[in-house]
Amino acid sequence: MWQEFKKFAVRGNVIDLAVGVIIGGAFGKIVSSLVNDIIMPLVGLILGGIDFRGLSWKVGEAEVKYGAFLQTVVDFLVIAFSIFLFVKLLNNLHERMKKQEETKQTAPTMTKEQQLLTEIRDLLKQQKEMS
Repeated sequence: MWQEFKKFAVRGNVIDLAVGVIIGGAFGKIVSSLVNDIIMPLVGLILGGIDFRGLSWKVGEAEVKYGAFLQTVVDFLVIAFSIFLFVKLLNNLHERMKKQEETKQTAPTMTKEQQLLTEIRDLLKQQKEMS
């Protein structure tokens, strides 16, 4: 069982997933900072100096912090849009590579007659230009 676990743990997909989770966590921190420190203060300024982090309702003893929720929603939207753009970029690159590969595979090869005719045509063009 230990050997099976070792094979599973060092398989490429598991390591790729771990790297993705670590990078995703770091990316999440960057986006949270972008939203909390840049976007939301500017939105608050535009809306008359509102600080969204401080927005809350008191319901009896409980405090409903809907401002923090709004910031989390903006976090999500920025992350989702960033991932959308990244996936779109990767798909475009993949499509370009696929088209290039298809054109390489479908490039017609000329017969000997076609090659000779092409050479004759080029020679005739050169003679015409010289005279």
